[in-house]
Amino acid sequence: MAHHASAKKALRQNVKHNAANKSRTSEIKTYIKKVEAAIADKNINLAQEVFKIAQAKIMRGAQKNIMKANTASRKVSRLAHKIKAIEAAA
Repeated sequence: MAHHASAKKALRQNVKHNAANKSRTSEIKTYIKKVEAAIADKNINLAQEVFKIAQAKIMRGAQKNIMKANTASRKVSRLAHKIKAIEAAA
């Protein structure tokens, strides 16, 4: 248990930051699932629109240290490749 005022404040901040990080992580995962669902339905327009939002959210997560930059780039790249594949097939 924290005894110093600064340690108590740090604990309060940790709770807030943890909640924000979980929320942002959940939002990122949700948008990735939306893009993959649109790709599975072969809906190119919807996939591109949702991908644009997902890309911004993923890269913002990397900036906020929710995930590493390389992980974020890899996720964006793989989604982009999937979208290009259904565009080529169409």
